[in-house]
Amino acid sequence: MLRVYNYMTSGLILTGLVAYLTASVPAFFNAVFGTPLVWLVMLAPLGFVFFLSFRIHAISAAKAQMLFWSFSLVMGLSLASIFVVFTGASIARVFFITAGMFAATSLYGYTTKRDLARLGSFLVMGLFGIVIASLVNLFIGSSALHFAVSVIGVVVFTGLAASDTQRIKEMYAEGYGTEANSKLAIMGALSLYLNFLNLFLMLLHLFGVQRED
Repeated sequence: MLRVYNYMTSGLILTGLVAYLTASVPAFFNAVFGTPLVWLVMLAPLGFVFFLSFRIHAISAAKAQMLFWSFSLVMGLSLASIFVVFTGASIARVFFITAGMFAATSLYGYTTKRDLARLGSFLVMGLFGIVIASLVNLFIGSSALHFAVSVIGVVVFTGLAASDTQRIKEMYAEGYGTEANSKLAIMGALSLYLNFLNLFLMLLHLFGVQRED
């Protein structure tokens, strides 16, 4: 589990650095977000997630690790806009709030004796609902729906942090080989990374302060 958290934390640091540096160089930022290249940058992380999810058993641990770092880097490019939209102070504040919430819920998932599998299945259904509602809101642009999605998203991703932590712990307890454990650590890190990042974005939409200029 320590390896899982190390991968997750390193991936988040890489994402944050890439996002900040991209936003800090206007020429590079405009080259990405001012051209059709933005669609590639926005959709590429989803491609990495699907590839890792469906091909993890067919690739080596070294390749899976390389893909995870590549995913974290591209995700940083796609998130550069938050440094343009929101103030740095509010981003930092929301990040530390997210870190505290995630740490508490993940610790609960790691230590609790309660079976969280059913809760996890219910939250996955909620996740699909969030995705559908977000897609609908792209066309209708409702601020009320956006707020509702953010609030529900906080609940869903907080719960998933606990249930996914328990699931990863139980998979490790089954005792796989060294290669399989290495790939499991990467997939576990990816799962927790996504929970953390989505929780952060939902909270940022709720409590982030937008720039006035």
